[in-house]
Amino acid sequence: MSTIFSKIIDGDIPCYKIAENEEFFAFLDINPLAKGHTLVVPKIEVDYLFDLESDHLGRFMQFAQQVAMRIKDATGCLRVAVVVLGLDIPHAHIHLIPMNSMVDVDFKKEKLKLTQDDFLEAMAKIAF
Repeated sequence: MSTIFSKIIDGDIPCYKIAENEEFFAFLDINPLAKGHTLVVPKIEVDYLFDLESDHLGRFMQFAQQVAMRIKDATGCLRVAVVVLGLDIPHAHIHLIPMNSMVDVDFKKEKLKLTQDDFLEAMAKIAF
């Protein structure tokens, strides 16, 4: 079974790609809490992040760290939150969210309504 994230990785579903290597993929969340909100996923389909082998998880976090540094530089935020959340998609992932206060990471608040130009601008500033 192929998840929506695997379809994005395979190019079957378009996305705003931030970064990719042989093991991992990062792209902008289309329902963001903040401009620059990015999802980072392993290319292999594993349901739960902590089911990844230890060395794979370590490389995943190193990849995410590179993405987070780009987000911080591009957005000027104080920190980049790392959130492991989501039961709806059986594919391990983390959210990297630019934040200046705790409220910025409240998933109950209304998501931003960004235009395609907003997404393209964020992608251009963060992508590597």
